[in-house]
Amino acid sequence: MRWRTPFLATLVVALVTASAGPAGAAVASPRLGHLDPGGQPRLTERVPVNVVFVGYTPAQADKSKFLAGLATKYEPVVRSRLAYGVTEKLGITYTYDYRLNYTGKAYQDTFFRQLGKLATPAPLTAYQQAYNDQAKNVLDITSNNYIDAPSVEKWLAFHPPAGVDTRRNTIYFINWFGRSDFKFHVYTKTGEPDPDTGYDFGKNRESRKIIAWGGTTADDEETGLGATRRVWFHDLSAGPESWTSNYDVDNADVDGDGVPDYRMPPTWEYAENGFRDPGRLAGDLSKITRYVALNLLMTTSPLYPVELPGARLPKSINVDSNTYEGWAGVDASKQYIKPALVTEELSELRWRNRIGEDQQDLPYTAENQACYLAELADESCYPETGYPAFANLYLYTRDHLDGVLDGKPDYEVPVFNYAVGAGIGVPALGYADDDYETGDQTYVFSFISPEVVASGYGLTTTQIHEVGHHLGMSHPHDGYDSATGVDYGPSGDFLFANAGDENNSMMSYIDLNWDFSQFDRDNSDRFLTAAYWEAADRVAATVPAGKGRASLKAADALLGLAAKAFAAHEYRAAYALAEKAYYTVAAIPGAHTAQVNTQLKAEANAARRNTEIHDPHEFIDTLAPESPRSQP
Repeated sequence: MRWRTPFLATLVVALVTASAGPAGAAVASPRLGHLDPGGQPRLTERVPVNVVFVGYTPAQADKSKFLAGLATKYEPVVRSRLAYGVTEKLGITYTYDYRLNYTGKAYQDTFFRQLGKLATPAPLTAYQQAYNDQAKNVLDITSNNYIDAPSVEKWLAFHPPAGVDTRRNTIYFINWFGRSDFKFHVYTKTGEPDPDTGYDFGKNRESRKIIAWGGTTADDEETGLGATRRVWFHDLSAGPESWTSNYDVDNADVDGDGVPDYRMPPTWEYAENGFRDPGRLAGDLSKITRYVALNLLMTTSPLYPVELPGARLPKSINVDSNTYEGWAGVDASKQYIKPALVTEELSELRWRNRIGEDQQDLPYTAENQACYLAELADESCYPETGYPAFANLYLYTRDHLDGVLDGKPDYEVPVFNYAVGAGIGVPALGYADDDYETGDQTYVFSFISPEVVASGYGLTTTQIHEVGHHLGMSHPHDGYDSATGVDYGPSGDFLFANAGDENNSMMSYIDLNWDFSQFDRDNSDRFLTAAYWEAADRVAATVPAGKGRASLKAADALLGLAAKAFAAHEYRAAYALAEKAYYTVAAIPGAHTAQVNTQLKAEANAARRNTEIHDPHEFIDTLAPESPRSQP
């Protein structure tokens, strides 16, 4: 057990020892302050949010207008349940503590001098040229520079303005435009190619030239910060770019779905004759803070329940990888999966679980192939069930699990890879399916073909991403706004949410890195703290009357420490303490952990099945031509 704060470990030992009591101690029910048999967690955190304006004046980024658009609180929910008509809260409440900093001339001069040093002359990107070709653009971009995004993140992480602690969530809003030393620029992230194909998206794709970056961990293998910091920067004086479509200032509806798309233009377009009135700038930066930085990166909601739908909370997790080898002459599982990398990356997210992977090839039978092709054609191969055509692979897998999973680890993630030949097509790059009835996660599907490989992808990174979903992680471009109860993705009023992908997260679509971000790790630890706390509460309700008094007191003390660690932003310690509390209660003779999980699932089924079959699949990781990740 690795403790970030040693004094907490000392307190745990002391409390557990003190509360153990002698054998045969009195059996009266103990007074409990945190453990609530049958109840919910009560985790609260006052979340510091540093917002640093670099190059924006207080008049441009007006404080009152900026703060007016922000939420005061956030309560995470299980997002997969929302499509089934249920708002399932985790028992976590965040209260935001906004701390605004308008940097002075000295800091700005130093920072922009650093940007100038990092800038390397480069041709205009295709999207900068597309901006120049617009009819309504206020200026033409005459030159361009590449600036290494990780270098800028690192500089900002360790050179904050006085009074800003970048160990806490810190958003830098950058505006270089208007200074005499301004250079047109985009940020780059290169040197981390797909591990199976060797394709470097950051180097080879114009669409991966970006305007924001952050979230890198201390120990990231390629660009680690060396110490834990929580920084994300966003620069509207960079670009314009593909990812947020802010190069297009002529068309209201960029994605062609008939709905106007809200996006933040380059800084110079906030002008009398520009794309947006200059008085809207503060409100736009506020939207980015709330709907991108906070809801999608720093304080998110899980996609699926992180406790997983097994008989008990697992200590060991196995990625059970099964490949249907339908690509003639190619051993896809051998050529396009690196199991060690899959388990290494997942272990950094679920650091208290033992993560393993095993592989087997499965016969690509006529029945299986028929269901696969029917899904591509939007035709059901199980029409009698009432399930949508997209459930073909789910239903086929459900009916053919015998002999696939070995049952040895506490929990197995069932992964099914389809390798098909040229011209056949794939329904997606991958997706982490649910059960179409309750919103519980079920099977992971990944796809590969000659066309997918030509696009730069193998199976390894898709597996990491999709198993990340299965374990609860959301994309950084879609999420939930707690104050309004709106679950949103990057279209219409929220097209700008694509900016969330511009961070060092395996869960993004931008394909510039294959690691989970510091924000991912923080959120996972918070979610798991709540999951273990709730499990401890539920198991405590099954303890026979008068039994386990000393253990219940010990678990109560552990949860008290978990709450303190959580409030102090010590998420790893909070998770470890809550887990210890759960196992302390579960070890009481007569406690029924399996019964609790069965009860929870029964409650979930009864509460969520308001219609028999659902088809909510908005989380498909597509490679469709219109997808941002398919752009050149």
